[in-house]
Amino acid sequence: MRLYHGSNIKIRNVDLSKTRPFKDFGRGFYLTEIEAQAEKMAIRVADRFGGSPCVNAFELDNEIFNNKSLKILKFEIPGKEWALFVMNNREKNFTNIEHKLYNGDNKYDLVIGAVANDDLVNTFDLFQRGFIDLDAMIRQIIYKKLTNQYSFHSEKAIAYLKAME
Repeated sequence: MRLYHGSNIKIRNVDLSKTRPFKDFGRGFYLTEIEAQAEKMAIRVADRFGGSPCVNAFELDNEIFNNKSLKILKFEIPGKEWALFVMNNREKNFTNIEHKLYNGDNKYDLVIGAVANDDLVNTFDLFQRGFIDLDAMIRQIIYKKLTNQYSFHSEKAIAYLKAME
């Protein structure tokens, strides 16, 4: 499977120490199946940090899904667990690190699911401030056009990625 990563540099070897915390699925290396999504991210990163937009392509070995020693979490739909997982990982003051819906400790090697784009920030805020309940938040989310992301959180998972020219 071909995956894409938008950046301002060419990436041949993934260095997890250079990833940033408090992202949707925790600190990790993020890719998508959607090349156009990676292109937009590359432009955004280059605008923010300098350099030129660069889309990096990787081949994911599907054998990763047969490796029982890897902890893989996949959200088929952006439902309640997905929303809570994203909010918990983005929350800088989240303290229940052993919670299954948190990956700041990289308990999962790979997480797959929808991107919580900027369009959802207001919806999450309404929920967190108590103006809507979880069910209402999910009803609002299902009408949003969301894209996908694969986040890699361990060297064991990264080993299944091969950089393409």
